[in-house]
Amino acid sequence: MELRHLRYFVMVAEERHFTRAAARLNIQQPPLSQQIRALEDELGFKLFKRHPKGVDLTAGGEVFLNEARGILARVEEGARKAARAAQGIEGQLAVGLTSSAAAHPLIPRIIRAYRERFAGVAVSLREGSAQALTDAAIEGTVEVGILRAPVSQHPGIEFHRLLNEEMLLTLPLGHRLIDGYAPGEDAPAISLKALAEEDFILVRRPGAPGMYANLIKACQHAGFNPRIAFEVERMLTNVSLVAAGAGVSIVPASMRDVHKGSVVYCPIADARPRLQAPITLVCRGFNQLPPLRNFIALARELCGRRWPVDVAARKSTTARQRS
Repeated sequence: MELRHLRYFVMVAEERHFTRAAARLNIQQPPLSQQIRALEDELGFKLFKRHPKGVDLTAGGEVFLNEARGILARVEEGARKAARAAQGIEGQLAVGLTSSAAAHPLIPRIIRAYRERFAGVAVSLREGSAQALTDAAIEGTVEVGILRAPVSQHPGIEFHRLLNEEMLLTLPLGHRLIDGYAPGEDAPAISLKALAEEDFILVRRPGAPGMYANLIKACQHAGFNPRIAFEVERMLTNVSLVAAGAGVSIVPASMRDVHKGSVVYCPIADARPRLQAPITLVCRGFNQLPPLRNFIALARELCGRRWPVDVAARKSTTARQRS
């Protein structure tokens, strides 16, 4: 029994006439009659009672008509749902975020725009470290992670760099380097050399290896090794400890409103290499489902970037695959 048999049967049942049903189906009447007889032979009972003016349903035909209509309706609904899933209009998307990346205004904008544009996709959110989200992307427990800099390479993942933003020196209000500064004024630019005797509060190297390493290099280029007083899990904790007077830190510019009344965010005058904080998407590089592809495309659209994959990540992945 095939779906066309059910469609033919329903059409004849609605028209109560083989010739009119054949015309609506755009087929000849003899083949339609043959298909209905074949269906009756397979079922083992008659579906129609023939008479000079057309046909009527038998008792078995009446029951089978309801079932056939239900089957065809479910098939049509299934086809619609499958088409929407294939387009990424329906489905699920698990998104992971680091607290630092989530502080950038672009990220809630992307997530809100995605939820509005693809309202049929159930979006779940979870927070984690950059390494934990990278591992989750590899394992498939999240479809996409939003973090700062990539923390590890793996042949099965790819990175999409969305933007780079300036990093700012964070000092407690009243610090000696901003003596005379009054809230509301433009914060002065501070030279890295002036921080040689300061205690630094940094995110642990495994959580932000690129930014951590770049800061160490920049300090060394300025003539000193930074004195690290605390290493923390999240950048939000950095700022809280700075506000408490436990040291100084360097954080992305998008965090400049955190503890605004207790800390001052200053440009860095002479860092080499230049200290920047990226926003990066991490996801599987294979078997990407439509909701994920739509999320990546929307993220690129909103930040004005359209290249497919971070070039450095792609080269690393290719090298690993060859080895």
